[in-house]
Amino acid sequence: MAIHRKRFRVEEAIVGEMPSPEMIEEAAPMHNEIMAELRAIRAQMAKGVTAAPLSGSAAMAAIDASTAHELSEARTMLETYRAQIEQCEKLKVELDLIHDAIDRTKREIATLHGKSFDGGEMAKVNGELGAVVGGTEQATQQILEAAESIDQSASALSKVDSVDQQKRLADDIQERVISIFEACNFQDLTGQRISKVMTTMKFIEQHINAMMDIWGGVDAIKAHVPAPVDQRSDDEKLLNGPKLAGDVGHASQDDIDALFD
Repeated sequence: MAIHRKRFRVEEAIVGEMPSPEMIEEAAPMHNEIMAELRAIRAQMAKGVTAAPLSGSAAMAAIDASTAHELSEARTMLETYRAQIEQCEKLKVELDLIHDAIDRTKREIATLHGKSFDGGEMAKVNGELGAVVGGTEQATQQILEAAESIDQSASALSKVDSVDQQKRLADDIQERVISIFEACNFQDLTGQRISKVMTTMKFIEQHINAMMDIWGGVDAIKAHVPAPVDQRSDDEKLLNGPKLAGDVGHASQDDIDALFD
């Protein structure tokens, strides 16, 4: 059995009333919470001590390192900008060349359109070529008729005995020969008309060659020429027309004669 000591009045006056065990048990959780907060504050203070400010020399070194890094980045950016400016200058030169080439090409096309491709000039060229075809056809018809008439007169001349009839037939043959000579004059007219057409074609060719030279010449243009595709039918492929001197791929008369040997 516990013995309760009697307290003197002096003790009560100085210390006051002592807490009972029940009061101590009730205050225990609050005490633990306060101690936990104190430990947390001590940990924060310890971190603050670890992260103490740098000394003067260390701070200057850190500032110098940061400045050097910024200067290096600025120098890198400046070099990048300088390289970009050089590329822009090169691009400007190339664009100026392209602009000049396009401008010169426009002038060539305008010259062709104004002097060759307009309605009047091309109509003139078409008219000259049409006149060549028409004159050649008319002269050929006249020559054939005269030759036929000469053949008939010659046949009749060998069968008649009368001098007058022979004279009339001879005069007729002579007249037809003169007609043939007259028809052959178409060659001179045809040459003049073809010469006019060739002058126009040469003018066009000169300006087309000038445009090709502007864009690098014939070799540069060949790289962009599509592969030729023959869209003619089988019969059309056989109609190549008369060959020119020096053309290859044509059978000569000797080749044809060799087939029958």
